[in-house]
Amino acid sequence: MGKNVDRLVAMLEEDDCYQHSAEELLETQIAALDERLQDRVERIRLVGFRARDAEISAIRRLEDAVPLLLPHTAYKSYPESFLSGGKWDKLTKWLGTVSSYPTDNVDLTGVENIDQWVEACGRAGLYVSCSSGTTGKSAMLVASRADLDFVSRDGVDAVEWGSDIRTGDMRTPAGAASAVAYTPRNAATGQAMMQAFVDPSAPRFDSGLPPVTIGSLMKMVLLRKAIADGNAKPDEVAAFEAESAGRQAALDAAQQGAVEDIIAKRGQRLYITGMWGALYPFAKAVRERGFSGSDFHPENGLYVGGGLKRAQLPDDYREFIYETFNLHPRFIYHMYGMQELSSSMPRCQAGHRYHVPPWVVMLPLNKEGDALLERKGEIECRAAFFDLSLDGRWGGVISGDRIHVDFSPCACGSKSPSIRDDIARYADLEGDDKIGCAGTVDAYVRGLS
Repeated sequence: MGKNVDRLVAMLEEDDCYQHSAEELLETQIAALDERLQDRVERIRLVGFRARDAEISAIRRLEDAVPLLLPHTAYKSYPESFLSGGKWDKLTKWLGTVSSYPTDNVDLTGVENIDQWVEACGRAGLYVSCSSGTTGKSAMLVASRADLDFVSRDGVDAVEWGSDIRTGDMRTPAGAASAVAYTPRNAATGQAMMQAFVDPSAPRFDSGLPPVTIGSLMKMVLLRKAIADGNAKPDEVAAFEAESAGRQAALDAAQQGAVEDIIAKRGQRLYITGMWGALYPFAKAVRERGFSGSDFHPENGLYVGGGLKRAQLPDDYREFIYETFNLHPRFIYHMYGMQELSSSMPRCQAGHRYHVPPWVVMLPLNKEGDALLERKGEIECRAAFFDLSLDGRWGGVISGDRIHVDFSPCACGSKSPSIRDDIARYADLEGDDKIGCAGTVDAYVRGLS
């Protein structure tokens, strides 16, 4: 990948890679960014366009990387007609604008829906994952086999840094029933976690819920949009409402089963997983059955990722969950990340902050996303990152998140840049989110596809 990229990514194997400050890594990170540009500028068409448009042929300072960052919306820039009209050849061509690898070897023979298209891409070594589409449209993110291998290793290492959960713990799995989208990335990460921390002979709760495929996810996203726009037909609305009601009924039934399951396992050392929005009603249901912290094992572990995803929960939702399952801080793992990146940012125990690993370049931007802010002390900014570990697509992304990032040492003793635990989306804070370069990127990608 380049000697500087390799050097930074290899820090994953260090006992504590978060002891490197941003200043210590600056020279190596800039050189690594340039290695990535030279290697990918002709391979990823969108990156080539951005480089030419900004007249950047090399990265000699961090500011040079800013015009080359892609807005997170770039991975949503495909026309919806490609999905609704089954234009799989055009969707494949669109994927080629953001992929590090050619898409002309994707065999579309027999492809009739999005799930079959994803499978066809996978057979060609292009592993496509989709975001949940909570903002109205799913991002399609392509990864290579190397990316899936990396997230498997990175995820386990991050858990062991951010908590006292350890490989070989042989825990018993439990958690809230939820409808989680099946994607190559989720599958790779989940399998690695289970192999590391869970007893393979321990009973696993089967919710009976059908897997949420990319196709079913896309169908719901498109139909929700059509209803919001007033373009949905009455029979489509009725079908949507019936399907939604059926899914909710199945989820409610599965949740009762999950509650019974964790109560039955309460004396065992558990590995609990879930999102905050699902874990809170799950914990509430356990309490309603008359069980709480004193009934559960004192070394239960919790893996939780992501924010609230717009779930409306009371202010003390975390404490309520912790107390219900007898969870102690050293066995709670919480991370910050996003589908556009491969890397985890684990939350530390002492400072309660999310730490940025050495191979992820922290690029604090102004709200418009077009200027780098001074990387000193704690600052409020739009979060942008360059994940140097990414192989299947470009590693630079401008997110929709407002964060407070600190370049000073953390209370936990780590020197890496750290992010305060008050992350919010600009779209939620202001009702809209405008990234300066988004329109130009969107128009270019649409023009090619």
